[in-house]
Amino acid sequence: MKTFDKIGKIGILTGIVFLFPACDFLNVVPDNTLKLENIFSVKDEAWSALAKVYSYMPRDANMHDTEYWLGDEYVTHANSTNVATSYRSNRIMRGLQSYSSPLLGYWSGSNGAPPLYQGIRSANIFLEYIDGVMDMTFQEKAEWAAQVKFLKAYYTFLLVRNYGPVVIADEAVAPDAMGQEFYQERVKVEDCFDFIIRLMNEAIPEINEKQSSLDYGQIDRVGAMAIKARIMLYRASPFFNGNSEYFGDFFDHDGKHFFPQNAKREKWEDALQAIEDALQIANRNMKDLYTYERSPYVYDREDWDFDQARMQTLYDLRMLIVDKWNKELLWGLSNLPAMTSTVCSETNIRLPSGYSGGGVALNYTGSQQRVGASYAMVERYYTKNGLPIEEDLTFDKSAMYNILTMPGPLDVEYDPYKGLMQAGVQTIQLYLDREPRFYANLGLTGGYWRAHSARIRTTFFREGPGGNDASTSNWIASSIGVQKFVHPESTSGSAARIVKFPFPIIRMADLLLMKAEVMNELYGPSPEVYECINRVRRRAGIPDVETVWSDPTLTRNVDKHKDPEWLRDIILRERSIEFAFEGLRHWDMLRWRRAPQEFSNSAMGWNHRATTPETFFTLQPVEYRKFKVKDCLWPIPLSELNINNRLIQNPGW
Repeated sequence: MKTFDKIGKIGILTGIVFLFPACDFLNVVPDNTLKLENIFSVKDEAWSALAKVYSYMPRDANMHDTEYWLGDEYVTHANSTNVATSYRSNRIMRGLQSYSSPLLGYWSGSNGAPPLYQGIRSANIFLEYIDGVMDMTFQEKAEWAAQVKFLKAYYTFLLVRNYGPVVIADEAVAPDAMGQEFYQERVKVEDCFDFIIRLMNEAIPEINEKQSSLDYGQIDRVGAMAIKARIMLYRASPFFNGNSEYFGDFFDHDGKHFFPQNAKREKWEDALQAIEDALQIANRNMKDLYTYERSPYVYDREDWDFDQARMQTLYDLRMLIVDKWNKELLWGLSNLPAMTSTVCSETNIRLPSGYSGGGVALNYTGSQQRVGASYAMVERYYTKNGLPIEEDLTFDKSAMYNILTMPGPLDVEYDPYKGLMQAGVQTIQLYLDREPRFYANLGLTGGYWRAHSARIRTTFFREGPGGNDASTSNWIASSIGVQKFVHPESTSGSAARIVKFPFPIIRMADLLLMKAEVMNELYGPSPEVYECINRVRRRAGIPDVETVWSDPTLTRNVDKHKDPEWLRDIILRERSIEFAFEGLRHWDMLRWRRAPQEFSNSAMGWNHRATTPETFFTLQPVEYRKFKVKDCLWPIPLSELNINNRLIQNPGW
């Protein structure tokens, strides 16, 4: 097998397959001038075909095509999202989805989305002809076929997640197919999940348990079982399990409901079993929550020596995503686009004048420093006690907008903030005494931005470090940064200076919080549920859930964690923080039927044009949001409906 860079052999090989016509290869049976049997005659050609199937993975690393902008976590310039080709998922949240030209239309591959049905057809052709490859062992053929079968199931799941009932493309359709064989109907949601789970059950035993470092990015059994667990969780969740509230009048041609109308407990039981199985194989392969195991950067050594425990936690959280192929990552997206157009470049700030961190003051793309965090994220993170700010008795919400000056570097009052906030700078009470993830993930006025091989003292005022640059369009609309996807060593001046890492598809913390959620739904609160949550919280440097929620000196609602419905909210809040900016919150809110009420508020931010704290810390709308029940399912393209009159459009479109 050929050797390629660890960041992703699949990512490199997707370029190879385009030696063939990209729109046709593996999608239809070629004519007699190039028989498909010949394409699959040798291992190298089959390898290119395997890479082709992987090439249909969603482009979540790409700033304009990513689903990460869905939900209420990110904001960007309103004038940027007015361009149809820019920040497409952000436009969806603004109510700009269209059935005539769908944004991120996975059904047919429109407006930034890969055409997943083409990906499924590619998988079908691969599975049909892989056995005919001459220079491969039976075991190699079986393993590659299992990967492709898994991807076929995964792409079908993504379609179900976005569209609900879909067409099941289980076999390659001949070009001369007619009638019902060619113009197929959508299949009910329950049957879709049955199909997906059956395929995964067939594929998983044949997939390598753990891929070698040369094959990172290809699915292995550890990642496949984790993804299967996620799919089982979605199947059990209220959006797909007894959703008469949204889809009580959504019928198939036979007059039966597309969505199950009655919730079934056994789906939660099946989900728990899948999660337990995934945890077992992950543990067997030494997967665990990430911890940083190297020396700190030079600029942090003094603070590290002063309080190693605090800085260790900060580094555990700051490096969690950007430390490539670490032990927490169960499956990662390694097929990255040009590094000038990724989430990690779009959310980075320019290196301010006066810093010598190995970059240059100006960015190289014109696209840095545009995407930031919504103000909602500032309030969503916990206090240092691991409680929501509205629940913590020690947190004075009435004073949280008060402007203050941080203590000086030698003042004892500054000791709790070393490494987190700057000394002697003006900031706001809301930014103090928060949990470590708050400081690791966000860019704050008065905080630090670790990038460009420097520790930048950010203020986000106009013309300040991280703030509005009057001479360009490079400014963060909310004046709140997101540094979670910025590697500290990524610098400017050249795209080659951005440090690459796989974007997380699923990681260990997800399995733990999934288990907590499912067990709570089945059996209610228990020490085992708390332990799953607490493992994530301890890594985050905050107290155990039952400790803080049972303390009357800390919480307004003592023992809230002992009620199953309240504990559900605690778990979902924990997920919203732990997976902040990773594209999961939107789908968590959707599967619990909370998306319309959560995502219909205007996104707020600070006044990015201001030059003083008094004028800067003024909340104002930065993006109008409009998300209705109909937006929970994306529209089937009008062009597809015109071709196939057997398709039924989703409600509201």
